[in-house]
Amino acid sequence: MGITSTPHHPGGFVVIQPLRHKRCSACRRGPLSLLVFEDGAPRCLDCADLGHLVLVPRGDTALTRRSREESGLSAVVVRFNRRKGRYERQGVLVEEAALARAEERCLADAEARRRRRARDARRRTVEDERFAAAFAAEILRLFPGCPAERARATAAHASVRGSGRVGRSAAGRALSESAVISAVVAGVRHADTPYDQLLMNGVPRYEARRRIAPAVEDVLRAWQRTAEGGG
Repeated sequence: MGITSTPHHPGGFVVIQPLRHKRCSACRRGPLSLLVFEDGAPRCLDCADLGHLVLVPRGDTALTRRSREESGLSAVVVRFNRRKGRYERQGVLVEEAALARAEERCLADAEARRRRRARDARRRTVEDERFAAAFAAEILRLFPGCPAERARATAAHASVRGSGRVGRSAAGRALSESAVISAVVAGVRHADTPYDQLLMNGVPRYEARRRIAPAVEDVLRAWQRTAEGGG
């Protein structure tokens, strides 16, 4: 059953997007893209004293809500969905000045969110730099013979945010000795042994690790002995 009159509701009027071509029963203009029903007869928005309103299409919840808050007069726009057998909201009509004020409020919020994201990004960058420095310092404490640049590179690689690497694990964030050693071992494995080449040649990972284990141990002992000899 169709709408035969334009009902009031707490937010304003109901305006129809007709599925069929209709003309205004008062001024005879048409076909109408939007109309209201008064006493069962279609009226254009001008004849219904709603012609000064502008459409805010559905989709932007914040803009819709704020436009209606700012507008002294508003109307909900609906269209009949034949498949579902019901009217569905398409947007709202509001005063043009109200829409402009609402857009300004939304833009202000967007700018505030942008600035907050920028602040958060700067904060995370500082935190990441401090953590990488602490991780590198722990590497040098455990392996004083490790070149400082190598320690920094290992720490930076292991502690990339969102990487899932050992530096971002709970143990890594706590700078546990086992996590730091794991990061160093991984770095040595890839940089100082033929491990990657073995993998590319089809050697299974565990077998490749077994083969290069002595070379990894030699590097780690060398970095530890350098400190002991210097002490």
